[in-house]
Amino acid sequence: MTALHVTELGDGARAVFVHGSGTWAVHEAFGFGAQLPLAEEFRLVLPDRRGYGRSPDVERSDYAQDADDIAGLLDGGAHLVGHSSGAVVAMLAAARNPESVRSLTLIEPACFQIAADAPLVAAALERNRDALESVPPDLSDEDLVRLNFESVGFEAPPVTPELVRATRSALHEIPSWGAEIPVEPLAAAAWPALVVNGSWDEAPQAYREHGGEPIMECARVTAERIGADRLQVPGASHWPHSQRPAAVNAALRELWRR
Repeated sequence: MTALHVTELGDGARAVFVHGSGTWAVHEAFGFGAQLPLAEEFRLVLPDRRGYGRSPDVERSDYAQDADDIAGLLDGGAHLVGHSSGAVVAMLAAARNPESVRSLTLIEPACFQIAADAPLVAAALERNRDALESVPPDLSDEDLVRLNFESVGFEAPPVTPELVRATRSALHEIPSWGAEIPVEPLAAAAWPALVVNGSWDEAPQAYREHGGEPIMECARVTAERIGADRLQVPGASHWPHSQRPAAVNAALRELWRR
């Protein structure tokens, strides 16, 4: 078994975080760096998924293997938080080890398959598939990172070896929208659940239209189907936990103290 790199901080009830694609657990902007203050009250468990951060390389990152990894980290009981594709992994892990889940939080869940019958979600899925197939195979590291951000209207951050590795791992991973998500067991579970998404009102127009509106629909449908509470964070887009950490951290504290 590949050993994941796991950062653990604080004491108290355990909370396991599952980062999305193209980043790693404690990245300040795209991971859960803004949640580290929660370690004042809780035990934070922050694994880097295979191929990301300081975890070992894999030929191709796989949501099913990730779910097995995360399910193992839940043993003994833990709150579970997932972002974007990491939210899909969190849902699968919760279904694998339900007796160990104390609560489930899904931030901007990229579970397009749950709402695939909605036309704007179906169109987003088709765009995502086309985008993966259209990436030139010989892009330089700098151009790959730049394209990843500028294609959705954002300025690319400084290029680092860690960010290049995370971007290439994301490009080659098995897409999480192919996972079969066991919605019924999640809906029947006794633990409290929360779905968090941004309002996307300050995002570039093209990014809001092609990324924000479909994922907001995913959040709405997911919350409805699993019986979760829903928090929409004004002024945030795909990273409400880092863009508006005070609001998200307050919601996590409230959920975890129940």
